[in-house]
This record gives sequence, structure tokens and C-alpha cells, in this order.
Amino acid sequence: MKTIRFKTNIKCNGCLAAVTPFLDQEGQIKSWKVDLIHPDKILEVIADETLSPERVIALVSLGGYNAEQIFHLQ
Repeated sequence: MKTIRFKTNIKCNGCLAAVTPFLDQEGQIKSWKVDLIHPDKILEVIADETLSPERVIALVSLGGYNAEQIFHLQ
């Protein structure tokens, strides 16, 4: 398993509802959550080693939002 973090423009529960079907359908994702309190609205994904960050970005995009991989939280 690996953890990948992304800065997003997901701001509220309505936004979460838009991306949920896309993230939940990906079998390689074991769990995910968005920290709506953090200024960067951090999406944290726990997934199989083979899942690419680009795939997560594409899934979030299908829900109408943006994600950018981050490597270190500040």
C-alpha cells in the first residue's frame, strides 16, 4: 500500500459528492479522504502500489475538480 496526497479545489460536501463515485469505482483505491479544513483541501488516497497519481487526478477531473500531487505537507 502507498499513500498519495493531492492539493485540490474540493471545498464542501457537495464537491465530495461529485467526486465520490469516481474515486469509489477505482478498485486500486483502498480508502480516501479530503481534509476540508486544510487550506489546500488535501486529498489523501491509500492505494495499491500500482495506482498512478495521474489516474487519481483523472478521476477527480471526471467529478469536475482539480488535483495536484504534493510530496510534503507544509
